[in-house]
Amino acid sequence: MRDKLSTLSNLSQRIIVGVLGAAIFVGSILIGEWTYFLVFLGLTLLGIAEFYRLVQVQGIMPHRGAGITLGAVFFVSVFLVEKGVMEVELLFLSIPLVFILFILEMYRKHPQPFTNIAFTLMGAAYIAGPFGLLHTLAYVDDEYSWQPILGLMLLIWASDTGAYIAGKNFGKHKLFERISPGKTWEGWIGGTLLAVAVGYVLSIFFTDLVTYQWIGVALIVAVFGVLGDLTESLLKRSLGVKDSGTLLPGHGGILDRFDSLLMAIPFIVTFLKIF
Repeated sequence: MRDKLSTLSNLSQRIIVGVLGAAIFVGSILIGEWTYFLVFLGLTLLGIAEFYRLVQVQGIMPHRGAGITLGAVFFVSVFLVEKGVMEVELLFLSIPLVFILFILEMYRKHPQPFTNIAFTLMGAAYIAGPFGLLHTLAYVDDEYSWQPILGLMLLIWASDTGAYIAGKNFGKHKLFERISPGKTWEGWIGGTLLAVAVGYVLSIFFTDLVTYQWIGVALIVAVFGVLGDLTESLLKRSLGVKDSGTLLPGHGGILDRFDSLLMAIPFIVTFLKIF
């Protein structure tokens, strides 16, 4: 499959992979909680591994196995707690894993031990943290519901689409040229307007959240989604790489595709818990 895709133009690759990816996501979310769980668990593990591969170009040696295990334990534990089959106190299982990293590093004799520990923890927190918190949206009313998750995905896609169209046609003023020369204020405004419009439409059909909540989520996606994109661009620039990976032909890696979502989720969860 990858060999066939490699013979196509970049645009064709983006379209094919984008359509297939969207179908998998929408299908897994709609089918049920376990398909949703498996897809996002896979994204979590692949994303952490991708992050560790990225930072190795600077000579950093994260604890791949321990970091991936830590991320998996947190992701699975939050899911089981939200599902109601595990006591919330068992979330403390993640804490000893953090401090085991310090013990492991003593036996490696690497010249930058605490840098390795820091980036190991960063990779797990950056990817598994938000994806683990996503479960609180899936179980917003104590039972699994696909509406908040699918609605969030639609808002992310709407924001990206609106930003692309507006930026391409009207973009003149740079948003953050030092980090991402292609992004413009006009693009951000276009993405915000389309996200808010889609949020309002979602409030009519997806009734798990009320109108002001959907509008609030749309605004958070518009603001913190682009900040997530800029954060990942800053990471790649600091490491001197173009894409975070090559897993998704025409789209780059897991972090390239889900940077907006990773940054937006913690703020959305906080917003919905408070309001």
